[in-house]
Formats: sequence, structure tokens, C-alpha cells
Amino acid sequence: MATFCTMLICIPSLLLSLLVSGVLSASFTFTNNCAYTVWPGLLSGAGTAPLETTGFVLNQGESQTITAPQSWSGRFWGRTLCATNSTTGQFTCGTGDCGSGTVQCSGSGAAPPATLAEFTLDGSGGMDFYDVSLVDGYNLPLLIVPQGGTGTCSSTGCLADLNSACPTSLKVVQDTNEGSSESVACKSACEAFDTPEYCCSGEYGSPSTCKPSSYSQYFKNACPRAYSYAYDDATSTFTCTDASYTITFCPSTTSEKSTSGGENPEAAPLASNTMVYFGANQTNSASHALTRVPLHRFIVTILAFSVLALLGLF
Repeated sequence: MATFCTMLICIPSLLLSLLVSGVLSASFTFTNNCAYTVWPGLLSGAGTAPLETTGFVLNQGESQTITAPQSWSGRFWGRTLCATNSTTGQFTCGTGDCGSGTVQCSGSGAAPPATLAEFTLDGSGGMDFYDVSLVDGYNLPLLIVPQGGTGTCSSTGCLADLNSACPTSLKVVQDTNEGSSESVACKSACEAFDTPEYCCSGEYGSPSTCKPSSYSQYFKNACPRAYSYAYDDATSTFTCTDASYTITFCPSTTSEKSTSGGENPEAAPLASNTMVYFGANQTNSASHALTRVPLHRFIVTILAFSVLALLGLF
């Protein structure tokens, strides 16, 4: 491998290109443990570089890895009951549809209800922030497991099947080929009733006025680490540093134990000392103390400045 040398150090050319471009990456590995096909959807946050794909198919038992750039933020979800109309050529899904008419979501998000995996990489204090959200409802079980990071790096997700026991007023029912019907998703109370009280809007638009409802409590009881309503921050946001992540649809007890060292994300103690609070779509300034930037990040920063200075760019 070629190297670039200064009076103090020699840097491999690949590392040099990463330092100059500022692009360090994490990977997301998606695995489908469901007994049916899932079509993951991917949406990058505003001002964030797009990923290499915005949607793809995962057959039962398949995995696919996607690489994200430094400081990426966005969300992932699984689409189910998808098909292409033989007459119009339009691709649509029974749950989690992004409305693009194709397998690629192309910048569109999930139509609720959908279970969401949300990430902000390399955020405040150099940490990644991640959560599983049922604020927009639920369509399938999902598990996030950090790999190779430092910090608390807890697993989180919703392992329960909420569709069958979903309250009647929240159920999304679809007819089957056998002539019967089944519950395929579970709406949030906000989507079902569209009132400020359930949507945390208007006079209920703050943590002090918007409180858990009997409907959000249904989600929280089943999946205590997942967001159940907009201000459910204290037990639902997790952090890790310099990790990659596995995202498993329909995680089984066996696969969950094999990937997380036996830790059950539904039962393990919450690591509140490393959480920060994300309220709705914004960061709450009243966060817990953040960990210091790791030493290797400091060294990389010094190397980057050295290279830039040598090149006359700083």
C-alpha cells in the first residue's frame, strides 16, 4: 500500500484519503428472520448524504450490508405484503409503503403504521444515538444490536408480535387469499384518532403536557425499550461509539442471544447514564453528561490537521 510521509509520520494512502475527505463509515447489516419476504426501506435525514440504496428485497433468511458515511442520520423500516401490479407496473406494500411505486423509496418515508429503527451517527460527543420507535405504530418485530463499539452499546428493539393482540380500534386488517382476514399492523393512537392529546401537538406539544395514554402503554408494556409516544425519551434512546449495527426483522430468541451475548433487550437493565434525550424530532438541551471523545478520535483529528497543513489547506 502506498504511503504519504511527513517529517513526523507516514500515513497509508487509503487513510490519507479518508482523513482529507472526512469520510469514516459504519455499516448496517439487515437480516430477515421472518417467515416471509421483507423489503427494507431506507431514508436519510435532511442534509445527510444518501445511502447507496433506498430500498431492496430480503427473502427469508437473507442478509445485506449497507455502508453509511460519517455523521449520517436517518431511519430504516421493513415493508411487508409487497407486490408489483401486473397492469400498472406500480410496486406497493401492504405495510410500510413509501409511495414511490418502486422498490427504491427515493427519499420518501414509511406510511404508518411501521416499526422504525432510527440512527444519528457520530453525534454529540462523538457518540451514535439509536432507538426503535413505535410512535408511528407497528408492523413487525425488529432488533438493533451494536457490533464492535465502545460504551454501553445496549441492544434495543421490539421482539413481541403486537399485531394479534392489537386493540381493535388500532388494528389494520387485510383479507387473505383464503377468504379470511388478519391483523397485519397496529396503528398509533395519533394515527387512529388524530387528536392533539394523542399526537402531542397544540396545547399537548411538550413533555409536561403530553403524557402516556392507555394506547401507548400497550406498546410500552410489550416493548419497554422502544419509543411508545413522542416524549418517551428516558427509556428509549441508546448510545454507542464507533460501532456497526445489525438490524434483524423478526428476531428469534436464539438469534438474539447469539448476537448480543445473551442479553435480552426487553429485560436487561437500562443504561440511563449514557442516554441523551431526543424529544419528537429535536434534541433536548437537558441531556445527561456526555462521555469524552475517545483518544483515537483525537489522534485522527491531529493527523488530519497535519495533512491539511502540509497540503496548504489549513
